[in-house]
Amino acid sequence: MTDPNSNLHGSYAYHDTLKGIYYGPGCVRTALQKLLPILGGSKVLIVTGKSLREKTNVVSDIEGILRDNGAFGATFSEIGQHAPIQGIIRGVEAFRAAGADIIISIGGGSPIDAAKAITYRLHQENGGKFFNHIAIPTTLSAAEYTRGAGYTNEQGNKVSVSDPMIAPAGIILDAELTLATPDELWLSTGLRALDHAVESLYRPGLPPPLKVLCYAALADLFNYLPKSKAQPNNLEVRQKLLIAAWMSLWPAKVEIYSPLGLSHSLGHKLGATYEIPHGITSCLTLAPVVLLKADIASAKDKAALAEALFYLKEPSTGSVEGDVKRLGTMIDELVRRLGLHRTLASYNVPRANLPTIAKLALAGDNSVYQPKVEALLASIYEAQ
Repeated sequence: MTDPNSNLHGSYAYHDTLKGIYYGPGCVRTALQKLLPILGGSKVLIVTGKSLREKTNVVSDIEGILRDNGAFGATFSEIGQHAPIQGIIRGVEAFRAAGADIIISIGGGSPIDAAKAITYRLHQENGGKFFNHIAIPTTLSAAEYTRGAGYTNEQGNKVSVSDPMIAPAGIILDAELTLATPDELWLSTGLRALDHAVESLYRPGLPPPLKVLCYAALADLFNYLPKSKAQPNNLEVRQKLLIAAWMSLWPAKVEIYSPLGLSHSLGHKLGATYEIPHGITSCLTLAPVVLLKADIASAKDKAALAEALFYLKEPSTGSVEGDVKRLGTMIDELVRRLGLHRTLASYNVPRANLPTIAKLALAGDNSVYQPKVEALLASIYEAQ
């Protein structure tokens, strides 16, 4: 009998909520015309951020599509970075005031997670069925593929809620809608997607087909992010990056919603507290975490990381640990090539707080590694 803890045992299912993912440049109009009748939405509350609404035509164009289909209710654009709780509370009020029965989120991880949190609060307060949510991402953060909603509480800490029924019911990946996304936001959230792909390689219980998708995502992100920096208006490249982000965090039902790994956990402790954007946290932490994994990971996890070199068409160094270190170095080189190298000091993170950040990220688990994680944080504190 085989070991039930091996990757030969497991299960997989799509989110119960998900009714369709539509992709392609210019697909948003057709996609909405198909999704709204499927989901039964008759009046939409758009949830987005102020910059996207005021500085681009993305939101107004979607408002126009909804008006053409008699489905526009209102737009709520008070979602800030890391989705502060005050915006979520006001979003619940806006949903009720509009008489809405479905939400469309437009933007990056903050409005998408905020929309999930709004549907969660509406259900908690009213009971009954969960309202449906269509996510239209304009970044590569991939928040649209999970059942969790991260937000910032009253104390300024990152917290989350989770329920299988708050995962989006529809997702629209339209590269044309990303053209107005600032370059740094677009590219740094691409590193966030890379973070998803890499840390999923050692995520317990990941089904083997999804691991292959993670390797494919990793290869495409390494390939197309530099091309997108060089050719920011290339729609084909942008569409391939949206699909790579999808592959990096393929929708899957999980019994427990939790951070993927140490890089994500560090990012959660750094982001909201010190106002570091989601994507930049991955630029800071992913490469050093992979280098640390060469030292502390299990043989199985090291082998999974080392195999990434094959998909990147990079020669082996001759040892598994050497290959993991090479992957970490390649990630660091990519971050620098994209102009995304940052330090904790540049975000005014007090050096004295590093032990606390390490402890919170480990959450009491593997505390034996705290000195190593503190050293990791020290290594990204100032320019190297």
